[in-house]
Amino acid sequence: MACGAAREGKSDTASLELLPSAPRKMNESKPGGSQNSTCVFCRKNDDCPIKYGEKKTNEKWNLTVHYYCLKCSVCKKTGASIGCVAPRCKRSYHFPCGLQRECIFQFTGNFASFCWKHRPVQIITSNNCRDSLLCTICLEFIEPIPTYSVLRSPCCKNAWFHRDCLQVQAINAGVFFFRCTLCNNSDIFQKEMLRMGIHIPEKDASWELEENAYQELLQHYEHCDVRRCRCKEGRDYNVPDSKWEIKRCQCCGSSGTHLACSSLQSWEQNWECCECRSILYSAGEFQKAKKHALPNTNVGINDCLLEESSPKLPRQSPGDQCKDLLRQGSKFRRDISTLIIELGFQVKKRPKKVFINKANFWNSALDGFRNQNFNPSYTIEIVYVNENDHFGREQPGSKQEFLSLLMQQLENSSLFEGSLSKNLSLNSQALKENLYYEAGKMVAISLVHGGPSPGFFSQTLFNCLAYGPENTQPIVDDVSDFDVAQIMIRINAAATVDDLNSLIHDYYKYLEFIGCLRLITSISDKYMLAKDVLVYHVIKRVQAPFESFKQGLKTLGVLEKIQTYPEAFFHIFCHKPENLSAKILSDLFTVHTLSDVQTLGFWNSYLQAVEDGKSTVTMEDILIFATGCKSIPPAGFKPNPSIECLHMDFPVGNKCDNCLALPITSTYKEFQESMDFAIKNTLRLEKEENSHFI
Repeated sequence: MACGAAREGKSDTASLELLPSAPRKMNESKPGGSQNSTCVFCRKNDDCPIKYGEKKTNEKWNLTVHYYCLKCSVCKKTGASIGCVAPRCKRSYHFPCGLQRECIFQFTGNFASFCWKHRPVQIITSNNCRDSLLCTICLEFIEPIPTYSVLRSPCCKNAWFHRDCLQVQAINAGVFFFRCTLCNNSDIFQKEMLRMGIHIPEKDASWELEENAYQELLQHYEHCDVRRCRCKEGRDYNVPDSKWEIKRCQCCGSSGTHLACSSLQSWEQNWECCECRSILYSAGEFQKAKKHALPNTNVGINDCLLEESSPKLPRQSPGDQCKDLLRQGSKFRRDISTLIIELGFQVKKRPKKVFINKANFWNSALDGFRNQNFNPSYTIEIVYVNENDHFGREQPGSKQEFLSLLMQQLENSSLFEGSLSKNLSLNSQALKENLYYEAGKMVAISLVHGGPSPGFFSQTLFNCLAYGPENTQPIVDDVSDFDVAQIMIRINAAATVDDLNSLIHDYYKYLEFIGCLRLITSISDKYMLAKDVLVYHVIKRVQAPFESFKQGLKTLGVLEKIQTYPEAFFHIFCHKPENLSAKILSDLFTVHTLSDVQTLGFWNSYLQAVEDGKSTVTMEDILIFATGCKSIPPAGFKPNPSIECLHMDFPVGNKCDNCLALPITSTYKEFQESMDFAIKNTLRLEKEENSHFI
């Protein structure tokens, strides 16, 4: 690697050939020995890792170099080994001298170096901030003018930094954790900082490398704190996978109970201690001021309800918080894809395999998500296994296809009721098995990991999640029970007080059971009675499933994001994606390799024929064949769908890479017949296979 473009004819006779293996044999300077040794390149004995890199000494040859000075691999001599890469510029310099004259060294690509006359600069089109701003790292005031010493974030217009502060942060954070301090963007931010000469070492963060830095996190609380412990072996006795396994409080983690002491099953993971339960339920979880004004409703709600900022999101200034909390109408809406991409920043590049048995899809998915080693913030890798395969062969699967099948399973499950717009049902067995919590967690994971959105929620269910049940008024269409719907129809149709009292007499036991008996004084009381029945059946009746589902939806901060930007999430939760068209698919698939021009023409003609109904397949069939999804996820595909043209008889869809291989044919008729046959029969076989578990 070379820190800059070396100039031929500008070096002395001393050669670096004496150091063919120096980088591997050099050690850090020892105290008192070579600590004050002079760098053989820059002739300085400064030991400043931030400015010059680590100081290393080859004990065998007694040679000392700064790490940054060692990067020149072109020049064979000491002295001014670094030169400006600008055409016709003849300036060359030592690395420390270049720093002194504010040269820029790019630690990426060809490791280009720029002198003080030709260095890259940040161009700011407009700057409305005339006053001093805070450096978001050291919090000292700086002038918001881009210079060598002052840099601006490419992704946040009001984020300014000292160059030295950025370099210190980059050295400590490393390539995996160096990102914008406001929005947590890493890709755009790192690219710009590398261009401006910030060295980002390819190493883990310094706090991750400290020995036993997180040792205390590995210590699990193992003590039964219930008032009357039933275990004869004592409160500290813990045997996993038995009734004496200690379960920790899911909220605080600092209190525990034996499963038998609290009458828990091993699959019940949502246990709270008495203190946390009193906070969540006794104090009333819905009393937290985390609601916005409900748009387009007659329910009286304050327009200014404060909301706590999420600890997972960047902290906002008081002015920005006020604007965010007082949003009215649509002028503060944000694009849904941007919001989901922001949630995706939490996902670490640490793969975690989830093994799925297609013959038992739902249970294997539950087992995978409930596994104690599963972490929703890790990258998910789907692996399909077959329990009848004696060789134990594994088949990699498409994550987006898996999440799409999972959302289909949820939509058709007994956890929801209704035809098109669904509400939560009351399923005692599912509640006992904690399935509502798992369902909420599945929805959150699907959104954050690039899967499809539900698209089948009723507006009432979504409003309960976004604004709170106490601020939501259900409608008659939310009632899926025919008998209850008939009761409400008869109540609303009552013409006199006697008719209404007669109805109350007929349904006395039911109204008493649901707590909706009321004294009738006028015929107008029928509206309040019908409203009470409606609110009970749609909201109060399913309060326990709703609370459990909401807890699962908090995974990865999804619920907090929904409550912050309800207008943005409403469409993807309550409506199916738009219908695909030839233009949408044509723009969606990109050509990454040199392809056959005629075949690409056939491809566009085929898309138009499918849209016009001249084919046996549909647009959704094509997308499923290539990606495993029947619609475009809210955050888009990753990787982007692509096409290539190959000499073969039929098309091939690679769902793991979202790649569609098109057959090269002589005529369009052969192309269409090949596409229709392969897509239709492949999806038919997959549907027959999936029908056993979906």
